[in-house]
Amino acid sequence: MYRKLTANQIFNGYELLPEDSVLILTPNGLITDIVKHEDAGDDIERFSGMLSPGFVNCHCHLELSHMKGKLPKQTGLINFLMKIMQERQASPEAIQTAIETAEYEMIKNGIVAVGDICNTTNTIFQKSKANLHYQNFIEVAGFTDSIADKRFNAIQEIYHDFERISKFNSIVPHAPYSVSTSLLEKITSFAGNEIMTMHNQETLAENQLYENMEGDFLDFYQNLNIQADSFTAKGKSSLQYFLPFFKLNQPLILVHNVYTKEEDIAHTQTIYNMNNSPLYFCLCPHANQYISNKLPDVDMFVRNDMNLILGTDSLASNDQLSIMTEIKLLQQHFPHISITKMLKWATSNGAKALKIDERYGSFEKGKRPGVVLIGDNSECSPL
Repeated sequence: MYRKLTANQIFNGYELLPEDSVLILTPNGLITDIVKHEDAGDDIERFSGMLSPGFVNCHCHLELSHMKGKLPKQTGLINFLMKIMQERQASPEAIQTAIETAEYEMIKNGIVAVGDICNTTNTIFQKSKANLHYQNFIEVAGFTDSIADKRFNAIQEIYHDFERISKFNSIVPHAPYSVSTSLLEKITSFAGNEIMTMHNQETLAENQLYENMEGDFLDFYQNLNIQADSFTAKGKSSLQYFLPFFKLNQPLILVHNVYTKEEDIAHTQTIYNMNNSPLYFCLCPHANQYISNKLPDVDMFVRNDMNLILGTDSLASNDQLSIMTEIKLLQQHFPHISITKMLKWATSNGAKALKIDERYGSFEKGKRPGVVLIGDNSECSPL
């Protein structure tokens, strides 16, 4: 017995299919064919709206779900970081309940796979249920070279805990303003890493630090008693300085990119395009509005034909975990960018970024990507 699905439109992960198309799949979701309506036979299920492959959320912090609504909006990244550190403690029961609830919200909103940032082992229990595919990005920070060994040894213990439930794990740097070059070298040389990610240029102060050794991060370090005396201005943006440390055979996902400029894009193209290496820019627009009320220059990324993907970030910096809601916000600010292009960011591009496109991201024979119905009001639900 097969399911035969059709709708006003079917987006296959790359483009809209002809209007008379019917998606055929097994009861467990395996795509077997896409045929014309006249060749599909009987028992066709017809829906109002658009069918799409399941969404890929390339950047989330599931372990922060208990912080929903706790942090004030639009205070800037540095104030946000300070509040995260002050407010993230909660009872184990509250943390686990929030994680389970947040995962259910993602499933309800058609998300099938997640690139999830992990600073703790708090999400292991929920992830062991295998309700979603997770790429676990085990994140480490340490701004001074003197603590690189200590931090890296500690994060390896968390990495090995995740290995017990999943083979999809990487040790990754937090951000240029929080990782020393010594620590970054240890991270990028770690044998278990197949995919890398890093928060990138989320605030102007990050570039100010690297370009001129100026800006709000100097006070941030002082408030945290971090000795930044050994750090010197690099005379270039944080992205331009950090990019050469990453290995070209490791797909790299750069997240947020609010203050990424044309010259940064040109620099990445020189390194990555010439070497045919995968580089992805992840947009998390609701989180950017929540924290700083500013969005990335999406037109610049599109104009330069960069690989774009989407994320929700955490419930500490977002009111919801819905990729479709992220798309709706982008449509409001960039209405000239087609919905099909944005859906590609949310499906096939995301699957390629997480190296799971053999199963997810598109309606192709032999894949099991999940099916999402996007209603006429842009509400979505899994089928």
